[in-house]
Amino acid sequence: MPVEKWSEQICIAHLPGDQHLGEELAVLAEQETCCDLVLDMAAVKYLNSSHLSRLLKLRKLLVGSDRRLLLCAIDVQVWGTFLVTGLDKIFEFSESVTTALASLQMSQNRGTHPA
Repeated sequence: MPVEKWSEQICIAHLPGDQHLGEELAVLAEQETCCDLVLDMAAVKYLNSSHLSRLLKLRKLLVGSDRRLLLCAIDVQVWGTFLVTGLDKIFEFSESVTTALASLQMSQNRGTHPA
């Protein structure tokens, strides 16, 4: 999975399709990150309970380190999973990678870091 360092404070992870999603989320959760993370979920068309668990673990690690996790480019079916589970109130979402980056840049420029 390509993870690109967009700036000193922001990284972008382009998640793969569903077949390897669980493995890639586990790898991300194991990596120590010192930057905010944007997850590009454009290729993800399905989430199961294991995927959700790994996303929650990743969020906990980042928020515990005063970092943000933004999920973007969410498929309609995947969005439905977030709504049904109530996780739409837990995670931060953005329409696209571009808008996620803009949101992070604006909050960093203002010196704010919403949890």
